[in-house]
Amino acid sequence: MKRSYILPLFLLIQIVILKIIRFFPETIEHIYSNGIYVYISKFSRIVLGKIPFSIGDCLYFFLIILLTKWIWNKRKSWKTEWKNNLLTVLSALSVFYFFFHFLWALNYYREPLFEKMSIERDYTDADLLAFTKKLIAKTNAIQSQITKNDSLKVVFPYSQNQVFEMNQNGYKNLSKEYVFFTYSHLSIKKSLFSLPLTYMGFGGYLNPFTNEAQVNYLGPMYSFPMTTNHEMAHQMGYASESECNFIGFLSSIKNDNLYFQYSGYSMALRYCLGNWQVRDEETLKQLLKTVHPGILKNYKESQDFWKQYQTPIETGFHAFYDRFLKINQQKDGMDSYSKFVNLMVNYYKVRPL
Repeated sequence: MKRSYILPLFLLIQIVILKIIRFFPETIEHIYSNGIYVYISKFSRIVLGKIPFSIGDCLYFFLIILLTKWIWNKRKSWKTEWKNNLLTVLSALSVFYFFFHFLWALNYYREPLFEKMSIERDYTDADLLAFTKKLIAKTNAIQSQITKNDSLKVVFPYSQNQVFEMNQNGYKNLSKEYVFFTYSHLSIKKSLFSLPLTYMGFGGYLNPFTNEAQVNYLGPMYSFPMTTNHEMAHQMGYASESECNFIGFLSSIKNDNLYFQYSGYSMALRYCLGNWQVRDEETLKQLLKTVHPGILKNYKESQDFWKQYQTPIETGFHAFYDRFLKINQQKDGMDSYSKFVNLMVNYYKVRPL
């Protein structure tokens, strides 16, 4: 066999293997997520965590330049050397695909958090309504504690670097109850691509090759702790967006700091209200009457921020990422972000909020 065919063939083998291992989540959970990945992620975060800028973003930037240069150099030979060019592309894709899964993405195939934490999957409108009302009461109470005025929005007093450090307190408290949510070796970076991320409509991402949590530093600060906690959950090996929202919520409200608790509760409430917008607008109107005006001002702050960056780029990228998630075991695609409402509602059926 010619050497140029080896890596493209390896790509095909990888795809077949992934089609098979999806049927063995407990094996992936035991051998990879709680075994191999733990050492890979810790090593990456220890080595790169103290570097003040994003190595992963620099790596992506360098790769984009190399790809652009290669395409430019091959522009005249696409038709005459199409076979060699195609084999080169497939070879590069094969290497990328291997490291993407080996360094992080095999976590897409692990045991679902519903099973890991023995949480039911389904809930009724009555369950959601009861939970939303409790969430409104809790968020209202914390907003009042912070502002002393139900009409004032919460103004966040800490810097983003302070948030990175202080978020560890929430995970420390959460790990006392669930040891599998233990977080160590901080490696969170303000993304060098924050402006492009904003136009794409994203608050952050995890670099699967460097295990750095990249956070968009341009957005409203009241939601910043929850967003960062979401990316930290990805670092811990949770690939599902709904699960990371849920873990991010738990670690936010377990934080000893009221501002961090407010970030978690207010973001969770926003998802629940969004759920009611789809289910029953009349119920939504009644619920909104009970939410403090100050909280609604924080929501308006977010809405105004994202609105100014809305372009067809965001729509296109969301469509691409929706497809990406569906390929990687998240059948709800972009909707999976809001599916963490299922986890919250059922988790708090038997627990006080």
